[in-house]
Amino acid sequence: MKKIAIVTDSNSGITQKEGKEMGVHVLPMPFYINGEIFYEDITLSQEQFYQKLSEDADISTSQPSPGEVIDLWEKLLKDYEQVVHIPMSSGLSASCETATALAQEYEGRVQVVNNQRISVSQKQSVIDALALAEQGADAGQIRETLEREKMESSIYITLETLKYLKKGGRITPAAAAIGTVLKLKPVLQIQGEKLDAYAKCRSKKQARKTMLEAMKKDMQDRFAPYVREGCFALMVAYAGNEEEAQDWKKEVEGCFPGYPLMVDPLSLSVACHIGHGALAIAGAKIVDARLGQ
Repeated sequence: MKKIAIVTDSNSGITQKEGKEMGVHVLPMPFYINGEIFYEDITLSQEQFYQKLSEDADISTSQPSPGEVIDLWEKLLKDYEQVVHIPMSSGLSASCETATALAQEYEGRVQVVNNQRISVSQKQSVIDALALAEQGADAGQIRETLEREKMESSIYITLETLKYLKKGGRITPAAAAIGTVLKLKPVLQIQGEKLDAYAKCRSKKQARKTMLEAMKKDMQDRFAPYVREGCFALMVAYAGNEEEAQDWKKEVEGCFPGYPLMVDPLSLSVACHIGHGALAIAGAKIVDARLGQ
């Protein structure tokens, strides 16, 4: 019997195809679009999602049902001794809390990681979990390590439009109107569980520069020990604007030469709240495979 199965959800940005290549099991996140349910990367592609978004469809996010989660765990536990489940941040969805409650019935065989991450930083947690499992860590040790390191990541995002922040109630209609007239491009940050404001910029170019400066500061201060030790990962993410993302990647590479960059679409659960055209830079500590040392 194989020892440990690693499970995550599609908020990590890991596609079904990529999950199979990595040896990871990916729960697709459900979306309701005009009252009809769709599953990310199963019955809803990135292209279809952004098309619906452009049509002003009524889109809302949901979480995998308890039955879907249990069915996957039960299937995996026939072939594996333990399961490590890495859902999106508990601060952004109830899916982590639900999974944690369900795991109580499995007497330690299922460990749910609450490490406050989403998108590319969540993907890095999955990569870390795979490395830890390869080195012989059990499910409990993997969970403890990832939760201990949960704050060792940073994400900065700039938006093309304020429309979806207004729609989601994160800014007032008046603020959105002023921002639109002034052509403001906000920079948001995720430091742990919440999406917060970071800066207001007068252009996308300035916003990109602001994000680079913010990440450079993080790497010089918060993450300096990891940078020195060569255990820090940089990532780029985007929301439907792949061509612009490639240009953004080159800009990031120019600012941080020598770093291999992971480039991925932002998870649709994030894109739903910020819209098409967003760009992001993220960084995270790479957990040492020797039980998180």
